[in-house]
Amino acid sequence: MGYRYLGAKGDMRVCNPSVEKEDEFSTSQISLINGAYYDFECIESGWAVNPSVYGDRQTRLFVYWTVDGSRKTGCFDLTCPGFVQTSNEISLGAAIYPISLPGSLPYQITIYVYKDPFTNNWWVQYGEKTNIGYWPHELFRAMSSNAESVEWGGEVYSSTVGHTPHTATQMGCGDFPDVFHESGSMTRMRIHDNSEFLKIPEWVDDFSDEYNCYDVMYVGDYVEDPEFYYGGPGKNPKCP
Repeated sequence: MGYRYLGAKGDMRVCNPSVEKEDEFSTSQISLINGAYYDFECIESGWAVNPSVYGDRQTRLFVYWTVDGSRKTGCFDLTCPGFVQTSNEISLGAAIYPISLPGSLPYQITIYVYKDPFTNNWWVQYGEKTNIGYWPHELFRAMSSNAESVEWGGEVYSSTVGHTPHTATQMGCGDFPDVFHESGSMTRMRIHDNSEFLKIPEWVDDFSDEYNCYDVMYVGDYVEDPEFYYGGPGKNPKCP
């Protein structure tokens, strides 16, 4: 605790993971978080395959927020009052193209979530220059001041996570992280703390709560700019 973050940025590879059921989703995102594990405030942005929200399995741009650990508040995009879209160039829920395919060029998007020092609103910027919109600071309690932690990575939602049979919904690009980097990835990860400029995060830890189903790999040693790889197939012989 005691960390104070006012922004986070990164380049994320765009994939189209398979989502097994209509009520499941797979996302890759940057998240800024404040609060206790069961009652946290959170804002995030990235890409998602989410049939129940979008009605298809295309990879789409999204934002999400909650102020109570997703118990009663929060939603994707503009499906509830909260996020204010300002851009008429890029819309939330827009399909992202092109996407990365195995053995082909890796395509990525750049997302920057930051706090406006004058209004205290949290903004989402896409592709280095386009501000999509903002969360008004009045939505939040602790987050109206700052975030306590920043996370980059992937998330799979399923009512069968932790049960057998496990969902076959994929994370990232559907592959476990490896040296060939066909998995989901985050590069050029930056934070904005009390310093004036964006900088490479100094203290980093990686975490996977179902490492036989989805895993992570952080490459921070002997590289100029740390890289983060993540993903997995979900159900597989190690994750029945």
